[in-house]
Amino acid sequence: MLRPSLSGDVVHHTRDRVGPIMVIDYRRHRVLTFDSVFEQSKIDRQRPWLPVHEYNRAMLLPVAWHRPSRAVVLGVGGGTLVGALHHLLPECEIHGVDLRREVVRVAQDYFSLPQTGRVHMTIAEARQALADMPEGSADLIMADLYGADRMSPAQSRRHFIDLCHRTLSDQGWLAVNYHRPPDPDGRLFRQLRQQFGTLFCYTSKTNNTVLLAARQRVPLLSPTDPVLNDLEQVLPIAWRKLMARLASQSAN
Repeated sequence: MLRPSLSGDVVHHTRDRVGPIMVIDYRRHRVLTFDSVFEQSKIDRQRPWLPVHEYNRAMLLPVAWHRPSRAVVLGVGGGTLVGALHHLLPECEIHGVDLRREVVRVAQDYFSLPQTGRVHMTIAEARQALADMPEGSADLIMADLYGADRMSPAQSRRHFIDLCHRTLSDQGWLAVNYHRPPDPDGRLFRQLRQQFGTLFCYTSKTNNTVLLAARQRVPLLSPTDPVLNDLEQVLPIAWRKLMARLASQSAN
């Protein structure tokens, strides 16, 4: 058996045509990994709907401005974001997209990925899935596309941003997790500023950069805004601390 570099007990190990898929338990947490070195997803086993990674928590910040009724998660992984949205927003329809069917099965069997009428799964490449969605059909798109050892280059392509912008409703938000942030003076950043009314940036302690883009112009919220306390009562992820670290980027 593959010997994990991550600490803990291997509770499941399988593989598909892309490569290995492992589930590791460490203390109260459960981890999904594709290569035994990097954590793809991490949950609290007692509260599987609670995201552990800081960048996952930051990706949820758009909910403070607008409660989506239709959300798309690109890169389901262990289902961390799907589970958090399902728990936080009882009226929200969630569409998960992942390239690997076996990853979704593992998320269902080992990470409590919700299997209800509000959750729909598509096995497809993210850009093709977006192209197949109706224009303006999503209020929130969350992109966390990663392989075993690197981010999918699709997230850094201008065509990908075009597809996301087209799929979002007028009040829609885009949240993208980057291992390395786009060049602030590069084409991708210029495109984001041109297409979106608001652009925020969050840098995690692990140096992940989460870009949050809204089609409309919205102000930064104060960390003392009561809406954050309301959200904390349902999903305790330190909303106020997250908001305090959010930085505004210039947008056209």
